[in-house]
Amino acid sequence: MGIKGLTQLIKKNSPESIKHVGLYTMKERRVAIDTSIFLYKSLMNVRSKGDYLRNKDGKVVSHIQGLYYKTNQYLSFGITPIYIFDGKPPQEKSECLKERTKKVEECKAKMELTENLEEKKALEKGTIRIKKEYVDDLKHLFSLMGVSYIHAPGEAEAYASELCRMGYVDSVITEDMDTLSYGCPQLLRSCIDKTIKRPEVVTSFDFQQILSDFKMNHDQFIDMCILCGCDYCPTIPKVGPIRAMKLMQKYGSIDVFLETENVQGIEEFKSKYQVSRELFKIFSGKIDLDNLPIHKSEYDSEKIYNYLVNECSMNAKRIQNSLR
Repeated sequence: MGIKGLTQLIKKNSPESIKHVGLYTMKERRVAIDTSIFLYKSLMNVRSKGDYLRNKDGKVVSHIQGLYYKTNQYLSFGITPIYIFDGKPPQEKSECLKERTKKVEECKAKMELTENLEEKKALEKGTIRIKKEYVDDLKHLFSLMGVSYIHAPGEAEAYASELCRMGYVDSVITEDMDTLSYGCPQLLRSCIDKTIKRPEVVTSFDFQQILSDFKMNHDQFIDMCILCGCDYCPTIPKVGPIRAMKLMQKYGSIDVFLETENVQGIEEFKSKYQVSRELFKIFSGKIDLDNLPIHKSEYDSEKIYNYLVNECSMNAKRIQNSLR
């Protein structure tokens, strides 16, 4: 879900932290990629006649085609991608995940009731779920392409953020703005300036510039994000992003805010906000770069061709032209 209203808050209060950059400027850089974002987007956008792209046996291959060409794009710009897969989410996220599952079922039910094709298509996007099969497919693809990946022991964006903070990667590519809450020095996402139509342009967020402009340290930024609304904790009535920022600038912490203003009727928030703080630093200083659980392999054009053309039924000429 990310942090409610964070993008707009940054655009208004820290415009200097936002840059629109071409991927070609990132040659020889190493980036950690939140795989689930691109997996979901491929399942949603790589379609044939309104359905998932499938091979001759009916197996879904939308994600394989989508990530193959996306990865090739990064490689063509001299970027070294490291894909990060989600591990088990923390227990504190269970309510959020239950709510998402409920929304999926609601979308499925509404699809059964409507005959409007456009409405059905819109609802279908809400039914997409990431399956273990899809994850295994991508791991196999990356192995053939010689592209490294890590199956994180927790949430991918949290793990990727710490890799970036420790200098193992230069940036994190994701669409989840809560990546900044984990302390990611540089977040890259799809371009937020809709007047820019070039697909190779992305938006970069500089975390240190944001902290400077917000007049906060990392801990205060985390508290602000918790007040804005995150996956781990309920919100406080009448506290939105703008007020959350002002409260942190005034009080410096949630603890002082609650004590000073004597906020009542928020027992669930009080029971969860401190754990939420810990979750936003769950990997801080805890990753051993000398013993990363990273999977590395060698590029094999013959096996790539066989997998994509013979097993995934992708266009032979197009695949041949894409091979290095």
